[in-house]
Amino acid sequence: MISGVDRESAAPGATDGGMSATPGYKNYLLTLLMVILAFNFIDRLALGVALQDIKSELSLSDTQLGFLSGIAFTFFYAVMGIPLARWADRGNRVTIITVTSALWSVGVALCGAAATFVQLLLIRIGVAVGEAGCIPPAHSLIADYYTRAERPRALARYMLGAPISLTVGYFAAGWLNELYGWRTMFVVLGLPGLALAAIAWLTIKEPRAASRTVSRAAVSSSNEPSIRETCSTLWRIVAFRHLLICFSVWLFFAYGLLQWQPTFFMRTHGLQSGELGTWFGAVYGLLGIVGVFLGGDLASRFAAGNERLQLVSCAVAFAVFAVLSVCVYLAPDHYWAFTALAFAVLGGNMAQGPMFATIQTLVPPRMRAMSIALVYFFANLIGMGLGPLVAGVLSDALHPAFGEESLRYALMILSPGYLWASWHLWRASRTVTQALESQAGSGSAAKAADQHLQSAEGA
Repeated sequence: MISGVDRESAAPGATDGGMSATPGYKNYLLTLLMVILAFNFIDRLALGVALQDIKSELSLSDTQLGFLSGIAFTFFYAVMGIPLARWADRGNRVTIITVTSALWSVGVALCGAAATFVQLLLIRIGVAVGEAGCIPPAHSLIADYYTRAERPRALARYMLGAPISLTVGYFAAGWLNELYGWRTMFVVLGLPGLALAAIAWLTIKEPRAASRTVSRAAVSSSNEPSIRETCSTLWRIVAFRHLLICFSVWLFFAYGLLQWQPTFFMRTHGLQSGELGTWFGAVYGLLGIVGVFLGGDLASRFAAGNERLQLVSCAVAFAVFAVLSVCVYLAPDHYWAFTALAFAVLGGNMAQGPMFATIQTLVPPRMRAMSIALVYFFANLIGMGLGPLVAGVLSDALHPAFGEESLRYALMILSPGYLWASWHLWRASRTVTQALESQAGSGSAAKAADQHLQSAEGA
């Protein structure tokens, strides 16, 4: 098997992993995928803003809300990501992105029609299945078009979709919910995804369809690694293991905190959803955009090809992130709380581009979408699935002692968990260089064997 480092350069039309394409098209590809990602995230933010109103209208407990926004959504999101990513590693990634984008867009709009907890739960499951097809094929496409040195900046730019979603999503969801109610909010936020799905279908090019020479080996089912082989190959990469655990730990605490932060500011500081959406849009959105952009740009500018330095820097950022997160819940008013949150968001988001770029460089090209799907499988199942639920259960458990302030202390208890993720980033940094060098060596041998086989076939 040809490794991720050298298989790229063996491909015709590729230079250090980058497929030949005009700069204009590559910029367009990144921009469109980024916008699709932004709308892919918006509904989860909207649900967080509307939790308190949904709780009141449907008479739900915090534990039920944690289940709805956590494991009920995440289980299907994580599980469906595996077959969709396997399809993306050998099939048409544009088709996957188009179909799944249309599915989750319709599902988000239908959330506004839910009359009971069970109905909303079933609709959220459909949304989860659709949203599972967004990130893995997009990462795989971007890695095909950009070289190893370019990937931190390119993937950081793609991941800007998340903070952009936070900017637009919190602001739009907050005011739509306050002015028109949560049902109208879901309908308005869901429909634009249908237009984006159509644009993707009509304008994005699938490199495999354009290059039959390259795709012969890539799409051959006989040469396609099985799920078991893929998992075994990835697990043997120690740095990948630590990055997978890091993402799982990170999302456990991140989603546990993020999903409940709007409710915390409503209960503790008395903010309304419109004002809250404005604050969250500015802090998570604008500071998140700056953080993601800076992280990718600095990595490509000052640590291009030096994944070890990139991961060490990410570990430091996460440690600072942990300390500042605690300060959010100790702050005496919402002004100081949002100030601490702003610096935490800035530092935490700087890690996204370098970490995802490292994964795409570590793994073989035919396992790129699967590697991201596996990361999100465990990270979301543990993180998005259990984080909000644990926070809700902890809040309910503390309620007899602290009353309405129970959520404040539940979130404060969870905040130091980011130090755990930081430790795994540091451990990954100690082995990533060796892993890349090992892949380069095995890839050279595999490339020579592949060339010999092609010569024999030609004779």
